[in-house]
Amino acid sequence: MEIGKRIKNLRLSKNLTQEELGERTDLTKGYISQLERDLSSPSIETLFAILEVLGSTPKDFFDEEEHNQKVIYGELEHTFFEDEEKGYRIKWLVPESNEKEMEPVLLEIEAKSCFKSFEPSLSETFGYCLKGEVTVMLGRNEYVAKTGEAIYFHAADEHQIINQSSEKAILILVATDSYL
Repeated sequence: MEIGKRIKNLRLSKNLTQEELGERTDLTKGYISQLERDLSSPSIETLFAILEVLGSTPKDFFDEEEHNQKVIYGELEHTFFEDEEKGYRIKWLVPESNEKEMEPVLLEIEAKSCFKSFEPSLSETFGYCLKGEVTVMLGRNEYVAKTGEAIYFHAADEHQIINQSSEKAILILVATDSYL
């Protein structure tokens, strides 16, 4: 069992530095570093103190099944929504992705149609145009992405993706701070 690796992953998931974890547990940054590299083993008391600061119980920390993350999501797990009036279909590729840091979707926009309009947010959006051509309206600016081109923007302005062409457009979108 790699206790050090688990401590490091848990610390990083809480957005703490080694120094911050050390301060909260009365340990040195150097000792935290040694623990994370499995160069030293903590006493039970020290390990429990670290786990308390990191918000984990010993059972959760040592439970092997808890640490197996889901990596592959099959087609049957995808969910979708279709807006026939606006002419788009969105497929969420990862269940409950709105609770994660990124939300990947497959977006199909019919010819001469558009995806819904979004208010400004703190999100970042990445897209990859698999087929067709789309226009990204970002504030007052327009950007055109064609098959094989990538899209990336901060959603600090109102924004919308529009298909002004005469063929269906298909793209992958990944947004942070879910808003799709």
